[in-house]
Amino acid sequence: MPAPLLFLTLLAITCSVAWASDPSPLQDFCVADPNSPVKVNGLVCKDPKLVEPKDFFGSGLNVAAEITNPVGSQVTPVNVVQIPGLNTLGISLARIDFAPWGINAPHTHPRASEILTVLEGTLLVGFVTSNPENRLITKTLNKGDVFVFPVGLIHFQQNIGYGPAVALAALSSQNPGVVTIANAVFGSKPDISTDILAKAFQTDPAIIADIQAKF
Repeated sequence: MPAPLLFLTLLAITCSVAWASDPSPLQDFCVADPNSPVKVNGLVCKDPKLVEPKDFFGSGLNVAAEITNPVGSQVTPVNVVQIPGLNTLGISLARIDFAPWGINAPHTHPRASEILTVLEGTLLVGFVTSNPENRLITKTLNKGDVFVFPVGLIHFQQNIGYGPAVALAALSSQNPGVVTIANAVFGSKPDISTDILAKAFQTDPAIIADIQAKF
């Protein structure tokens, strides 16, 4: 391979890796200042002289979340909103509590890959590859097992046991974002036209309207 072409190939690979998570920090820390009126990609840094230990601290992940929603799971996030010191560090956490047979509905994280560890119970997990294959990759996980969900791909978890289950997810962004597929498609504000969704899902508009009413 000619040297210029080799250089461009290596540059493309390097850039694709670098862009797979948040930008690298350029200082020791950049504690988020949520009160700043300045808008940037991320959050403005608090004056380092005003930084306190509490800016890097969070608690409560030992406490099981109350589950009251129809899907039977509750996510407790630990991102830059909860811990301002995560700003620019490119990481975050979430605890996921599952009722028996509860699900963490199919969703994506547009800005992060995820690595999930089961702390209690048994989970069926999986993700779907992009078009045109749309291949479903699934695995049953037990306590101590780990599974990775690539950035941007639709994925899910289901508690397949008769007791509660708990998982801890680590994500490669301070603010990974969540797009829950059913909520986005059927619960948008304003609604996506029933004609559009009926054609997309190859069903009747009345069925689409009935589903939209649930969101």
